[in-house]
Amino acid sequence: MLPRMNQRARDLGIVIGAMEPGPANAITDVAGVRVGHTTLIEGDSIRTGVTVVVPHDGHPGKDPLFAGCHRINGNGDLTGLEWVRELGMLTSPVAITNTLSVGVVRDALATSGHSEHLPVVGETYDGGLNDIEGQHVTAGNALAALEVARSAPERHPVDEGNVGGGTGMICHEFKGGIGTSSRVVDDTAGGFTVGVLVQANHGRRQRFRVNGIPVGERLGAEVVPLPEDIDESGGSGSIIILVAADAPLLPHQCNRLALRAGFGVARTGGVGEHSSGDLVLAFATGNRGLVAGESALEGARELSTRMLSDAYINPLYDAVIDATEEAIVNAVLAAETMTGRGARVHALDAEVLLGALGR
Repeated sequence: MLPRMNQRARDLGIVIGAMEPGPANAITDVAGVRVGHTTLIEGDSIRTGVTVVVPHDGHPGKDPLFAGCHRINGNGDLTGLEWVRELGMLTSPVAITNTLSVGVVRDALATSGHSEHLPVVGETYDGGLNDIEGQHVTAGNALAALEVARSAPERHPVDEGNVGGGTGMICHEFKGGIGTSSRVVDDTAGGFTVGVLVQANHGRRQRFRVNGIPVGERLGAEVVPLPEDIDESGGSGSIIILVAADAPLLPHQCNRLALRAGFGVARTGGVGEHSSGDLVLAFATGNRGLVAGESALEGARELSTRMLSDAYINPLYDAVIDATEEAIVNAVLAAETMTGRGARVHALDAEVLLGALGR
């Protein structure tokens, strides 16, 4: 059996789209973006954590970035999005955790000294494997993940699968979690990098597709058992998608980029079911010095910005779609079989997926 450390799509020869990834094939290929996890696996019932993404080396409240968002289906939470929509900027690190720990993580970021007062915190539900009502994620856990992110080296690899906020998550009725990928646009279109990170906790087995091949139809319960002793219907979970780009995008262009991430979810078989919370945040690092709030009164009256011509934006759409699809596949491949609260969710091993692909 292939070692799980090699279970990323590219390592298995699964190439999605024509563009090349960045060196780490991760959201951290966008310069300045860093990721930190705190993972909690304790006893028989604690299977949870928190993941924090910092958008650049500075203070995002004092040095915000243009940003946008998109809702695929709204049975979920990503705090601070109304301010993102109003201001068109991201003014905080971004965290992802479980549904009932959003409050404590939000409060931790708000008082961390690295955020304005409306931080962005997303969630997906891990109550099948985790004692979610115990609210085991603490402010200290959130701040530890933030510190890991802030102290990480430039363009570092990102741990995937059963880590951070993805620890207890389920994707297409396999074990899911955190996944990431990136794409580098051709030099003729600007040479920009687009990175995606997902917390994948969504989808039904029979709809799962990889590179357009209906592998979920070929991987029934007789091949990989369905989740055991979890009283939830397939596809009732959610996905949070974070998109970073180093292009000089304005807020409305970030909105457009966020919308296209949903096409990547669809390519893997996600449909945004009625009970699913599928939310996207996109931010762009191509404009800096966009001082926000009252502190702007201390600076220039007018700010100069750059904007990518829309004639060159289609390659970024291709990039975000392919990177989103690959990030979801990476989340599933990196995850390991997990037992929690008496339930069991099985991983998708590399050989099994390759067999379903006809390799």
